[in-house]
Amino acid sequence: MADKFKKKAQLAERRRKRVRGKVSGTAAKPRLTVCKTLKHVYAQIVDDTRGVTLAFAGTLSKGVTDKVSKAKNKTDSAKLIGTAIAELAKEKGITKVVFDRNSSQYHGRVRALAEAAREGGLEF
Repeated sequence: MADKFKKKAQLAERRRKRVRGKVSGTAAKPRLTVCKTLKHVYAQIVDDTRGVTLAFAGTLSKGVTDKVSKAKNKTDSAKLIGTAIAELAKEKGITKVVFDRNSSQYHGRVRALAEAAREGGLEF
């Protein structure tokens, strides 16, 4: 049974490396990366050339937790995180980003977050 989980983790790491090999953030176009767990969703905007996180939003962030608690499901909370990260990016003057889905499929919560960020004004 442990081998099964080890193999899944290895495959996820492979997908993550494949995506990161193609996607890199710069000062002009930082990387919007998404991390999802079973309960929470996190998004951050990263400048890879300097190695700095420019903006961060997650379901446990201070300004978002009360809205997330009222959300019907996890997809709705991902939409809230997408709009929150778009607002934070606007405050920092960021309009264009490169999307990094990590090892997740562009489906469900990841897609909802991306579409909400696009509606919030981010271009990718």
